[in-house]
This record gives sequence, structure tokens and C-alpha cells, in this order.
Amino acid sequence: MQKENKGSIDLTRGSIPGGILAFAIPLFLGQLLQQLYNMVDAWVIGNFADNDAFAAVSSTGTVVFLIIGFFSGIATGGGVVISRYFGARDEDNVSKAVHTNFLMGLIASAIGTVAGLILAPHLLVWLGTPDSVMPHALRYLQIYFGGVSTVILYNICMSIMRALGDSIHPLYYLLFSSIVNIGLDLLFVAHPAFHWGVTGAAAATVISQGLSVILCLFRMCRIKDYTRLDFKKLHYHSHMMKKVLYQGLPAGIQNAVITVGNLVIQKNINSFGAYAMSGMGAYSKIEGFVFLPIMSMAMALPTFVSQNLGARQYHRAKKGAVFGILFGMITAEVTGLLIYFFIPYALKIFGSTQEAVAYGTIHAHIVSLFFFLLAFSHCSAGVMRGCGYAVVPMAGMLLFWCGLRIVYVTTALRFFPVFQMISWAYPLTWGCSTILFLIFLFKADWQHHLD
Repeated sequence: MQKENKGSIDLTRGSIPGGILAFAIPLFLGQLLQQLYNMVDAWVIGNFADNDAFAAVSSTGTVVFLIIGFFSGIATGGGVVISRYFGARDEDNVSKAVHTNFLMGLIASAIGTVAGLILAPHLLVWLGTPDSVMPHALRYLQIYFGGVSTVILYNICMSIMRALGDSIHPLYYLLFSSIVNIGLDLLFVAHPAFHWGVTGAAAATVISQGLSVILCLFRMCRIKDYTRLDFKKLHYHSHMMKKVLYQGLPAGIQNAVITVGNLVIQKNINSFGAYAMSGMGAYSKIEGFVFLPIMSMAMALPTFVSQNLGARQYHRAKKGAVFGILFGMITAEVTGLLIYFFIPYALKIFGSTQEAVAYGTIHAHIVSLFFFLLAFSHCSAGVMRGCGYAVVPMAGMLLFWCGLRIVYVTTALRFFPVFQMISWAYPLTWGCSTILFLIFLFKADWQHHLD
């Protein structure tokens, strides 16, 4: 039996802070679940496998995001197109945009699988992965990318539902995915009957994501209105695909170039040895919690801005953008202060050695006081994507978070070969992008860009 899309929120009406928060809170809870899973995953690997296995899973995160981040960025851009038509109540184009996005997801799944399997070993070698870590890291990536279609389709489905104002059902499916993932982690990695190490961790991720995709499709195919996914309507619409790629490719490239910069960072971290890799890997799990308010607001703002510009409510879009950016900055700095004072204790949760804890603490004490800059950059980028200026944040990230970050790290370490030089790359590049985006938001007439 079909049903109406009751989980959808109309962001063009009602209280602006209330609407944004009502949409963002499920995103926050979903991201929280994801981070809790990541922490449990790291805890299981850290306590039931050796240090090399933990270093392998930790260090492959950047390689994974190079592929996944690119396609999830395209999905985000496609969501902006859907939101715009949804806000304008253009039912025909909403349906075309939904089906174009899903068709693109199927194509991306095939490309992502091939690209991941081919690039993985070369990237690990280029990163200078230690010999003791290499077999574990390669095995993890081969299994992960072998089933990466489940992850890509999952992100596509999430993006479509959120673009239509539904952030509740993605939360349910993420909860299900996290529970299944944790259960399979404990079975495949910790249980003595299996004890598969990194193989079990990768298999758990692929299986749980695949089950979540099935739930997403079940939901999307049963909606009783024009937003319903109908496989018979999966046709190629050239004009719609151009719109999706126009918004999505810059976001995908943005994620990719950030990752390229982080790959260079990871390569330099690896040069300090397995303890540095483990310490930074454990820190990244904790840092993910700090980024929850930032990323949740950055994910909510494109939908809010795009829906309201589609409905030609320009003043409402601007007020929502200001609220979202300020909210993200304040909450980011509060959590940054907590990280600054409590990071040594938090790192010990992962069974980290004293040496690994030292590396993670050094990094946290440098970057945590500058999280407000990161929040401004991400949230303002969300606003720009929502109003159709996806190229601007892409250019800023390419220039600063990739180009400047690489130049700085390689130059700084040549003259001052100490670990702290790596950490300072982050606040430096966050500050540069903040200045660029602040100038753009004040100078550009972004509210009327879509007219």
C-alpha cells in the first residue's frame, strides 16, 4: 500500500529558527549515530586487533573519502536542484530531478567500484603506508570498494529524501544501519569464532549499508505523491542531468580536492610512524563529534535556502542563512573548548598507547580553538550551494584547503620537521577560506542568483 510523504517538512513556512532546527536535529542525531558507530568500530579494532590493524583502518579513511566524498558531493548538488523545484511546487520537475539523481547514483556506483579498486593500492603506496600496515589497509579497501555501490546508493537516497524536507526517515535508517554494523563488528572482529580483523570491519560496513539501501528504496517507492520513485521512470533527461551536474560536480570536486590535501597531510603523518598514525586516527574519531553541529547545519542550509529561493522568499532565505552560520560557529567553538581540555582522556578510550595519545593531544591543542573558522566556511559553503553558487566554495577549497595546505605542509616540514607544523595547516587554511567566503556573501546578490 502506498502512503503520503508524511515525514517531509515544508521549510518555506513557519518559524525560521524552528524550521531549520527541526530539520537539522534529525541530521545531527543521524551524524551522532554515525560517529558513535565509528567510535565503537575503532574501539573494537583497537582492542581486539593489533596496532597495525588499527592504524590500517584509521589511515584508509582519507582514501575512502576521496571516492565516496566525490559522489556524495554530486548527490548533495542534485539535492539542491530537487529542493528548488520542491519549494516552487513544480511537481513535474521534482519527479524528473528525483529520477535523474537516482539514475546518476546507479552510474556512479559502477564508476566508484572500478575507480576504488584500481586506485586503492597505488594511493596506499603513494601515502608511504608502513610495510607492517600495508596488508591490512589493502585488504580493508579491497573489500570496502568491492561493495561501495551500497554506500553510494545509500548517500543518493539520503540526499533525495532530505531535499524533499524529510530528515526523519534517514535517521531511522541510519539507526538501523549503525546497530547492524556494530553487531557485525562484534561478531566478525571480536568473536573468537571469526576474529577476522580488518576483513570483518569492512564486511560489516558493506552488509549494513546494503540492508539500509533496501529500506530506503522500500520507503521511496511507496510514497503516494509526485516525489515517489518509480523504476519505470528512470529515463535520461539531458536538461535535468546538466542541472544536477552543474550543482553536483563542484560539490564533488570540492570534497575530492579537500581529500587530496588531506592525503598529503596523511602522507606526512605516516612519516612520523605508526604511533602518529594511531594517535591521529583516534583523534579523528573524537573530532567527528565536534563537527556534528557544523556538518548538520551545513547539510540543512542548502535545503532551506534552495526551497525558499525556489518559493521566491528571499528575505527568509537570508535570515535563515545568518541564523545557521552563527549557530554553527557558536556551537563549534563551545565543543572545541571541551576537546581542548579533555582530549587526553578521550584518546585513551581507544586503547591508544601513551605515544599515540601524545600525538593526538598535540594536534587537538593546536586546532580546537579555531573550530569557529571551520564552521563559518562549511555553513557559508552550504548557503552558496543552496543559492546555486556551488563553484565558489569549490574554488575556495581548491585554492586554500588543497593548494595552500599542500604548499604549506611540504615547505614547513622542510625547514621545521616537527609534528606541530602539520597541525597548523588546518587553522591557517580555515582562516583563508573564511575571509574569501565572508567577502563573497557581503558583496554578491546571492539571493537573486536563481531568478
